[in-house]
Amino acid sequence: MFSIIKTDPSAPYDRSLVFLSLSLFLIGLITVASSSFPHGLSYTYKHATFIGISIIVLLATCNISNRTLINKSPQLLMLALLFLVIVISPLGKTVNGAQRWIPLGLFNFQPAELTKLAFFIFLSSYLDRKNHQVKSSMFGAYAKPAMAFGLFAALLLQQPDFGTVVVIAVVSLSMVFIAGARIRDTLTIAVCGLCGIFALILSAPYRMKRVISFLDPWQDPFGSGYQLTQSLMAFGRGGWTGQGLGNSVLKLNYLPEAHTDFIFAILSEELGFLGVIIVLALLLLLALKALHIGTTALELGRGNVGFLACGFCVWFSFQTFVNIGAASGMLPTKGLTLPLVSYGGSSLIIMSITIGILLRIDYENRNYK
Repeated sequence: MFSIIKTDPSAPYDRSLVFLSLSLFLIGLITVASSSFPHGLSYTYKHATFIGISIIVLLATCNISNRTLINKSPQLLMLALLFLVIVISPLGKTVNGAQRWIPLGLFNFQPAELTKLAFFIFLSSYLDRKNHQVKSSMFGAYAKPAMAFGLFAALLLQQPDFGTVVVIAVVSLSMVFIAGARIRDTLTIAVCGLCGIFALILSAPYRMKRVISFLDPWQDPFGSGYQLTQSLMAFGRGGWTGQGLGNSVLKLNYLPEAHTDFIFAILSEELGFLGVIIVLALLLLLALKALHIGTTALELGRGNVGFLACGFCVWFSFQTFVNIGAASGMLPTKGLTLPLVSYGGSSLIIMSITIGILLRIDYENRNYK
């Protein structure tokens, strides 16, 4: 099965990466259609439209050279910064107490998704340009990127969007370490980061409430622990082979956000442990494919995109871990989507751009001289 990670040099593009992406698109569409059935077909039609737009965007991204992408990284970062300012202004849209969306008519755009992509592209360019400093000093490795991270984190926490801040921090730390930062510097920053996370949790009552309900959701199963207890029941009902596609009970207005943050619980209930293993295998192969493309680029001396592709690997893996961990009770609840599967136009489009970038990196790797 792991032969799918390797690239076929005779093919004009990485067919296995396309296969993995389309498979996850299809699984997402089927699961969204099933989990949102009690609310009508509107979510299904919208999700199918988002997938169509995402595929078009993916194909367009494949035609953007890596040099152009890296050269435009400062402008892309400034665009993300502008959107973050707009979203916390009166123009932003508030849902469930969080002001994270900009209404664009056809759908609500979530700038946090663009911010993740823009920051990783900018960071990969910095790590390539300043690689000697990154390897020789903590200031070059972490202090300079931390300045930019601090600005974006402050804006994200205004929404508030704690989950995106953690994702950017973890992926950025991994990219800097891959770029050659010293182990003692990395451990120091990691410890400081964990202390910062604990401080942010303690500073916000709603975050502390989530942690308490995560530790013992059955203490208040109809209050703070309601969402998690319903999700756990969905996992329990799934068994080995599931209840069958479309036969979920928890999606019938029992489990909130069944088609977004907790889509994996419905997938588990309907497809069972075997279906879960298949989806996890596809996501694992997608992450390993990104890692393979990234390491190949690094071996060719293409650090600017090699670090980026490796960062995508960590991004896919960590966001999957957090989404599934929250749904299964291993982690506190966070509003992070399951890559290429969960409902949400912004997430689908941005993730599709990352796939397009990976396809382009692989294409240029093959033709690199």
